[in-house]
Amino acid sequence: MKSELIKPAHLARKAVVYIRQSTPHQVTNNQESLRFQYALRQRARELGWHESDIDVIDADLGLSGASVTQRSGFKELVGGVGLSEVGLILSIDVTRLARNCSDWYPLLDICGLRDCLIADRDGVYDPGSANGRLLLGLKGTISELELHTIRSRLTAGLLAKAERGELALSLPIGLMRDPSGVVVKDPDLAVQERLELVFQMFLKFRTVAKVMRLLNGRGLDLPRRDRHGDLCWTRATICSVAAILKNPAYAGAFVYGRTRMRTLARDGASRAKAPRPIEEWRIVVKDRYPAYVDWQTYEMIRNIIRDNRAEYMRNKTRGAPRDGDLLLHGIAWCARCGHKMYVRYKGGGQYVCNHLRSNEGLPACQYIRAARVDAVVADAFLTALAPAELDALSKARRAQQQVDTALRSSAERQLERKRYAAALAERQFNRVDPDNRLVAGELERRWEVALSELRAAEEALVQQSSPQAIGQMGIGKVLHGKVVSLAGRLPQIWADPATVDAQRKALLRCLVDKVVLDRGEHDVARVRIVWRGGAASDLEVKLKVNSVAKLTRGTEMRDRALDLARNGTPDDEIASTLTSEGHRSPNCENMVLPITVAQMRRSAGIRVTKPRNRWSHGFSLLSAHELAGRLDIPVNWIYVQIRQKRLLIDRQSNGAYLFQDTSSVLDAVKSLRNHTINHLDLRICQPHKEGHQHA
Repeated sequence: MKSELIKPAHLARKAVVYIRQSTPHQVTNNQESLRFQYALRQRARELGWHESDIDVIDADLGLSGASVTQRSGFKELVGGVGLSEVGLILSIDVTRLARNCSDWYPLLDICGLRDCLIADRDGVYDPGSANGRLLLGLKGTISELELHTIRSRLTAGLLAKAERGELALSLPIGLMRDPSGVVVKDPDLAVQERLELVFQMFLKFRTVAKVMRLLNGRGLDLPRRDRHGDLCWTRATICSVAAILKNPAYAGAFVYGRTRMRTLARDGASRAKAPRPIEEWRIVVKDRYPAYVDWQTYEMIRNIIRDNRAEYMRNKTRGAPRDGDLLLHGIAWCARCGHKMYVRYKGGGQYVCNHLRSNEGLPACQYIRAARVDAVVADAFLTALAPAELDALSKARRAQQQVDTALRSSAERQLERKRYAAALAERQFNRVDPDNRLVAGELERRWEVALSELRAAEEALVQQSSPQAIGQMGIGKVLHGKVVSLAGRLPQIWADPATVDAQRKALLRCLVDKVVLDRGEHDVARVRIVWRGGAASDLEVKLKVNSVAKLTRGTEMRDRALDLARNGTPDDEIASTLTSEGHRSPNCENMVLPITVAQMRRSAGIRVTKPRNRWSHGFSLLSAHELAGRLDIPVNWIYVQIRQKRLLIDRQSNGAYLFQDTSSVLDAVKSLRNHTINHLDLRICQPHKEGHQHA
């Protein structure tokens, strides 16, 4: 029956039937509602529209009406109304058009402006009239209230169940529900051991990337769920390893509210979930599931992963230990402005506080040469670790043996699984009808693939059982019985070239939380080491400078040196005296060099009264020049014989060659000069060698 509100102007335009269901589940199962909505085409024909002037918009099936985001059908409808192409909008209920008044009233405004009618199963309304807008407004308000009431009831029930830990959330691989609904571990031992191996390896290597590389290097896949929820084995990735390590279900905890909806970055962008910090999780019920690790270990793992992220200024993390000579990378802080200091390898290695310069255009706070600071911090670390060295080495060895055992057990489980897969493929192939060539060919291909994977797993297990690997385990047992002999070995291990920089940094971070640096005004830098637990150590580091004037006691040292030089004291004695008084050279950390004294003396115009021989020695010894003068031979000939190794002699610590003033030595040198002998060995305590002349 045609409504009185419908006019010829409305019939000249299209009638649009808008169809929407809230969820894909309703689209699939609630077919009767869909039939009612599609039947609105007949309602439009009864109201006077021709079949060709009736359009159906069903692009929003499976989408919620709480917002217009991602609802392309609703946007198409509004656009058609705005272009005066639509004379009537038909919907089974206003809830199908919008569940939000902020979307509903703008539609009423544009329909009233363009003289477009709105119809539902109760009647036809004119949004341009006061009565029509009132009725439609009430329907929209009731629809929004109804949505709020339904959502509140559902949310309250959901939260009540979550607080008891009984909400049936999806479980990660390795956990499953038995027929009674109780969560248990997966009965597949290969899955259990592989998950335990991931946690053990991370606690040893402390980075997700290393765990991923080791798993792939050993050919060990990770258990995952496919899109149907079934178990599958895939190659390890950083995301898959991190997902296992950060899932609280493996620590036995039921957690609700781990994520939140991310704010849209731009209009039209799809909403996505973002993880919440662990302290913002809404509901946490511990000891609800069977655990692979305890809760304290889980929190430690999350802290390590967070600390490994190199987001220095936003999260104040240290970053994972990386290769590079500078020891304090990621843990050095500026004592002046409080910002993290960066490393600069150009120019010999420096710690640079460049935050204010890069962000505010201010001058850089300070630059500190890294070599001496690293050496002092390393010495303090080794000194602090010395009492616990034996215990640490023993624990490290036990952890290594546990990881090796877990890797081998995991490889054996994988081999057992491959054998079962190959046997299953063989049985399937033997049961197929030979005449069905298409099926038989595919089953034969699967059998061949299973056999090739089985051979690869056997070869990997044989490599792990090689004599070299067994020998390494045997050496570990011997060392375990002689652990006392390892006392004091940590400094040697630290200085060993085989120890890479990343390993030194990882060792340092076990005890050191951060290091605060202050360059100071002269040649002394102040270092504050903040240890794990809150204790702190204050140290002073003597740095290299360019001149004596930049030394803290440079003026005092210069005056003292010039006084001694005016009294005729030689440079080397002055240097020894100044060193004993606590002075040092600008480019030397713990002593005064004679060349520094000579430079200060010459700059003051003081000349030495008696030159000192560089090669001073006892009366029973002869220098090369004295030997050449005694035998009347060129001194250069002696150095040539030494360089060509025809004359073998020990070199002194000061670089001089000294000869015994005896007749046997003089006669032997004469014989070498006269070509009577070809070689002469004057070294001390050397065994006799054929063809050599010994004095």
